[in-house]
Amino acid sequence: QVKFVESGGGLVQPGASLRLSCAASHSITNIYTMGWYRQAPGKQREWVAAATTGGITTYANSVKGRFTISRDTGKNMVYLSMNSLKPEDTAVYLCNTYGRPPFDWGQGTQVTVSA
Repeated sequence: QVKFVESGGGLVQPGASLRLSCAASHSITNIYTMGWYRQAPGKQREWVAAATTGGITTYANSVKGRFTISRDTGKNMVYLSMNSLKPEDTAVYLCNTYGRPPFDWGQGTQVTVSA
């Protein structure tokens, strides 16, 4: 069973940057389109960004121009670089495949943006 472990979150001030990492337990990052998602308290999980095996990236409008998704298939890793963070970016961030039924979700990494 594929498992994901997300890391890199933290408490930051508005305007700061963070880089999140996602480690997959199996070699799937070179097979599937990978995505980052987030879930804020009291809200449904939402898609944030995706990267195909061919390197095509797409983003939710709310993060376009501020977030960058990347992948290292040799290491089974997916990353999310986040700049110009806003309080509304506060959420638990998770990774999984995109465009297909997801594997089991990991615990995610908490990102809190607050002054």
